[in-house]
Amino acid sequence: MRLSKTFVKTLREAPKDETAKNGALLTRAGYIHKEMAGVYDFLPLGIRVMENIKNIIRDELNKLGCEELQMTALQNPEPWEKTGRFSDQAVDIWFKTNLASGGELGLAPTHEEPIVNLMKSYISSYKDLPLSVYQFQTKFRNELRAKSGILRGREFLMKDLYSFHTNEEDLDKFYAEVEVAYKKIYERLGLGEDTFETFASGGIFSKYSHEFQTFLPVGEDDVYYNADKSVVLNKEVLNPETLNDLGVKEEELQQTTAAEVGNIFKLKFKYSEPLGLKYSDEQNSQQVVYMGCYGIGVSRVMGVIVEKYADDKGLVWPESVAPFKYHLIGIGENGMKRAEEFYASHPGEVLFDDRDLRPGEKFADAELMGMPYRIVISDKTLAEDSAEVTDRGTGESRLVKISEL
Repeated sequence: MRLSKTFVKTLREAPKDETAKNGALLTRAGYIHKEMAGVYDFLPLGIRVMENIKNIIRDELNKLGCEELQMTALQNPEPWEKTGRFSDQAVDIWFKTNLASGGELGLAPTHEEPIVNLMKSYISSYKDLPLSVYQFQTKFRNELRAKSGILRGREFLMKDLYSFHTNEEDLDKFYAEVEVAYKKIYERLGLGEDTFETFASGGIFSKYSHEFQTFLPVGEDDVYYNADKSVVLNKEVLNPETLNDLGVKEEELQQTTAAEVGNIFKLKFKYSEPLGLKYSDEQNSQQVVYMGCYGIGVSRVMGVIVEKYADDKGLVWPESVAPFKYHLIGIGENGMKRAEEFYASHPGEVLFDDRDLRPGEKFADAELMGMPYRIVISDKTLAEDSAEVTDRGTGESRLVKISEL
């Protein structure tokens, strides 16, 4: 990408209505554009970050044998009415719309009902199970609070995975595999050291579910943890029974704030039973399919990465999700010529600031946009047949021979 050719512009100041750090920095650096509260456009650089996050998730899920699909955002009310969740009294975050020909549709806040309805066409025998499918899908939730940038949106990108099993033992086995995969995902995203599997309410399905919480000052959840962080639990389950189950005492726990970046749930029969998802077992008897669901908010994760790594100069991307590894700047006639040559020989890897601006402006934008490494090729560095390479995370600079660059 050449900065002289892209429509994206950096901003010196954040919009006055953007108070969250992630929203302000991503807007200033040209990654997102705010349409309204909780609703953002993702610009070319933002799309590249999102795709890198998706590819890490996709890679780990594919290793488990999961298959990717794409479901519709528009929702037929029928399956939702069978579970009682199309009612605004039961689920108060629906966006709904009317068809010109009559009838009401919803915009999906999640996809349990439609995936079960879909699987009724493909699951009929124990030979069809187990199976697991996932998608990257835009969700719509009419949140009352949408003031945290892309951490809490009314329209957001989510990875939702659903698994289907013949029995609880098989569900438990896959659930454990997803736990391991999620930990690998957060490690690869650069969030591993601050993200912990957290005990949370299991609702009516089970005693507990598990969230993945990233310790973060701006997090909206209160969590409690023991000294070595081997036990982390959401405030909602902080009670004598839970403490007894986990073998910890309340006085041993410390409190902090955290941002939820994923959750996993053993649904069992919650949706398969009312929607009639069954299979024939080996004795040809009809059995209800066991289910699990597993979510990661992709755009939310992007915001959490910003909140964790950004400094007072701008964004700081881990290499695994950065839109480009290198931010290239040419200074002076010879410096610009050699920079052009380097850019041409590394297609797709380099963000090239080839604009006719003062070096100081280019350096400020490089820090704001947050690529892992800034490469400066100037008449001064070429006098030593070198380029200056600066690590955005540490700020350390070194000269590297052009032939070794």
